[in-house]
Order: sequence, then structure tokens, then C-alpha cells
Amino acid sequence: MKIVTICGAGMGTSAILKVNAERVLKKLGRDDEVVAADVGSIATVGADAQVILTSAHYVEAIGRTWADVIVIDNFLDLAEIESKLEDALG
Repeated sequence: MKIVTICGAGMGTSAILKVNAERVLKKLGRDDEVVAADVGSIATVGADAQVILTSAHYVEAIGRTWADVIVIDNFLDLAEIESKLEDALG
């Protein structure tokens, strides 16, 4: 499964979210691909994503997608990320 983390520039908060999502996935025994990207490249980077993790600020900018868009309120809260990823991954 491909998971994309999104922020404005693709280097700050999306990178933090990527690392924390990878930590959560490792804890869950999963080896899904996680990619950090900027919101402007979502059409190319996220075209084959099944899950997009982002803040509420970028949801509208993502536009139409087949991926599950999951809003993360606190990018440092591993419990929140884990709970929301578990719901999305089934």
C-alpha cells in the first residue's frame, strides 16, 4: 500500500508525518511505502496512493482522489496516527 504525507512544501511537516507514520506502521507489523510530498505534486506523487495523510488546511487543495484522505490534527501524536491508520487500513 502507498501512503503519501502532504504539506505545503513537502519538506517540513510532511517529513515529520512520514517518519511518524513509518514508526506506527512498523509497530503494526506493516511495511507499506510512505512518501512525503508537497500539495502541488499530489497529482503525480499521489496518483497511485491508497491513503493520504495531511492537515485540514490542505484537504481542499488535494482535490479529487481515489485515496482515503485522513486529517491528522497533531503530527507528533503517534496514538492519533495509529488510530486513524488502523481505521483506514482495516
